[in-house]
Amino acid sequence: MKLLLFLQRKMTKNIKMKKIILGLGALCLITFTSCKENAAQKIDDKNVTAAAERDASSSKFPVLQFEEKEHDFGEIESKKAVSTVFKYKNTGDAPLVITDIKSTCGCTVPKDWSREPLEPGGTGEFSVNYNGSGSNKVTKTITITANTEKGSETVKITAFVKPDPNAAAQKPATPIIQAK
Repeated sequence: MKLLLFLQRKMTKNIKMKKIILGLGALCLITFTSCKENAAQKIDDKNVTAAAERDASSSKFPVLQFEEKEHDFGEIESKKAVSTVFKYKNTGDAPLVITDIKSTCGCTVPKDWSREPLEPGGTGEFSVNYNGSGSNKVTKTITITANTEKGSETVKITAFVKPDPNAAAQKPATPIIQAK
């Protein structure tokens, strides 16, 4: 008798599970077949043309080409300010927009660049001032953020800063402590 009750419960559970699965299947079938609209008929020719033009122009980038990518000031006196101008040309197929120019430290200050779009074939420039801090061989990197394919370009300045002859005279003498 117990076996008969067990089998009856088991079959009831299986029937309930089958009903749930069949119900979910029917719901999916209704969902996927209820949308009988043809998606191809919804395409607007104007949108297709605009998208094609956008995609064609998205592969066109400005190219930032410099006359020199590294400027060497040579030997300079310590703390002596020097400056240079980096000249560039847009050799790409789209207008160039420089959004920012930064250096690796506060001793090097880029300035005077145009924030206006530079058409293909156009030229521009910016200046870089270096205050002569540091000693020996010094290299500073300037990063140009623009709408080029890479998104940023770099140029460098280098100098050999001679030691400040007054620096040794300005340092206080270290007292000598004698052991007793």
